Amino acid sequence: MIDLRSDTLTTPTPAMRRAMAEAEVGDDVYGEDPTVTLLEERVADLLGHEAALFMPTGSMSNVLAVRSVVGVGEEVLCEARAHIARAELGAHGAYTGLTMRTWSHPLGHVDLDAVRSMHAPNMGPFFVRTAAFSVENTHNFAGGTVLPLAQLRDLKEYAVGVGAAVHLDGARLWNAHVATGTPLAEYGACADVLSVCLSKGLGAPVGSLMVGSADAVAEARVWRKRMGGGMRQVGVLAAAGLHALDHHVERLADDHAHARLLAEAAGVDPAGVETNIVVLERSDAASYVERAAAAGVRLSTVGPTTVRMVTHLGVTWADAEQAAAALATL
Repeated sequence: MIDLRSDTLTTPTPAMRRAMAEAEVGDDVYGEDPTVTLLEERVADLLGHEAALFMPTGSMSNVLAVRSVVGVGEEVLCEARAHIARAELGAHGAYTGLTMRTWSHPLGHVDLDAVRSMHAPNMGPFFVRTAAFSVENTHNFAGGTVLPLAQLRDLKEYAVGVGAAVHLDGARLWNAHVATGTPLAEYGACADVLSVCLSKGLGAPVGSLMVGSADAVAEARVWRKRMGGGMRQVGVLAAAGLHALDHHVERLADDHAHARLLAEAAGVDPAGVETNIVVLERSDAASYVERAAAAGVRLSTVGPTTVRMVTHLGVTWADAEQAAAALATL
């Protein structure tokens, strides 16, 4: 069975397990885990920001990142299929008291005209104020699309002009970096606060990081503990992230090639597959997924008529060819 449900299904490689076993550790709640500190400093530097904070999950990282720029009763604007709006179980409103409105774009891109028309300045005690704009790169439910750098720069320029912040959900920002060659720091410059994930394409078993200013990260550290996310000798997990940064970034190009092979087999134009996610529209998504499983390929439904497949570290070229042959028969 070839499992293409998500790139979260990866397991640590033998080399990554050795790095975890040999990690120097300390109590991270006290700020005394040297491996965690090294990871946080390295990721902050890669993205051109002051600080970073290691989190157990991407959802927690996003919640605390958005919370750092959007207050209680304020709003964040995002694309309608954004992960923060669709796949974090309402955590932003439940934990932080913010509200959310959305624009729609077929590729998950920034629609700056829509953003301008939706933006609500501070108009006193009558209307919700727009405090931030959130973008997702790559965009999961739009099929792993890469947001053009020019769009992100234009959004940041507009946000500065109206006194709002930009949050970047960069769970798969590594994929965008590899697909386009854009330096990570250039993406980082387009946002006030970011979240990046280690447990998807990079293949670490656990972990995301919130990245931003030193003040925002210091406050998020308090909220992480408040939400039950304080972790102790977690250098064993941070070591996996460091190993992934050393060995698993450039190989994401292999995942992208595998995704294009699968797309063509499933009747999707491979030219439109920018990274490691392929989205299929089928009249009955659940039935299609059942038939694919019977043919030896696990896929996931992300809507009544929408099927998703995701390539990852655990899928070889031979696996992709086998899966493609099976999908071609459906």
